[in-house]
Amino acid sequence: MKQITISKNDSGQRLDKFLTKFMPLLPKSMLYKSLRKNCVRINGKHVKDGARILNEGDILALYFRDEFFERAPVEIHAGGELNVVYEDENILVVNKPRGLVVHADDKGTADTLISRILGYLYERGLYDPSMEQSFTPALCNRLDRNTEGLVIAAKNAATLRIINEKIKSREIKKYYVCITEGIPKKPADTLVSHLLRGDKRVNISDSGGREIRTKYRVLRSDGGHALLEVELLTGRTHQIRAQLAAIGCPLEGDVKYGAKRTGKPYSLCSFKIGFAFTSPAGELEYLNGKTIEIETNYKV
Repeated sequence: MKQITISKNDSGQRLDKFLTKFMPLLPKSMLYKSLRKNCVRINGKHVKDGARILNEGDILALYFRDEFFERAPVEIHAGGELNVVYEDENILVVNKPRGLVVHADDKGTADTLISRILGYLYERGLYDPSMEQSFTPALCNRLDRNTEGLVIAAKNAATLRIINEKIKSREIKKYYVCITEGIPKKPADTLVSHLLRGDKRVNISDSGGREIRTKYRVLRSDGGHALLEVELLTGRTHQIRAQLAAIGCPLEGDVKYGAKRTGKPYSLCSFKIGFAFTSPAGELEYLNGKTIEIETNYKV
């Protein structure tokens, strides 16, 4: 038997989700069977419902074999350079460089944006994996390898839940700049279509799939290329790349979506994030109305 106390970072989540993180070696089928057999007590009472929400200070008594409490130590690597744009006690906003993946990929890449962030927080005494039972600082949004710009990371579990919900409800505005091959026919427009997932790319259609909406305006053009400011009204995989290609203006160099081969990556940067909460944001209410922005050197 093992007894633990739920910390602030553990609270607010379902019991079964917590146990899955706390005992990663325990098969899910055994987890739910064990709940039914009264192997979990909270504050002295048997709990069978995995959906039970944990509160800070709850005392869990777990009746499982010792082998299921074993966890591989979390390795913190001294990461590469990290360009911190904004930081407070809850969030970290960094400028991801082109060419860096955000998470480990199927190639086993060790140098990732999240590994650099964990190293940064560890070195400053802001994260110690040995002191956490279920939480690890995490990214709230993602960018493709060759897309650069702003990424939000949550330092605690409450922040991660709030930011994820605000992104889902479109209360965090995301703006990009990009260079296109070709010039849109309209100087400004809102593109509305549907996205279908393919094997290695996504496809745009007039119906079917998930609706996507992208707003753009042309900042400058040189006769063959355009510099665009883009606002994501929805956020789907490759949305900007696919939707601009569908109107005959793929990102310059984006061969996957029909552009001419230039020998260099496409230019796409998440340059501005705006917090525009229309519903309560709890302890992150202070961010409402705040804008975080970086400069780019994109030219046409």
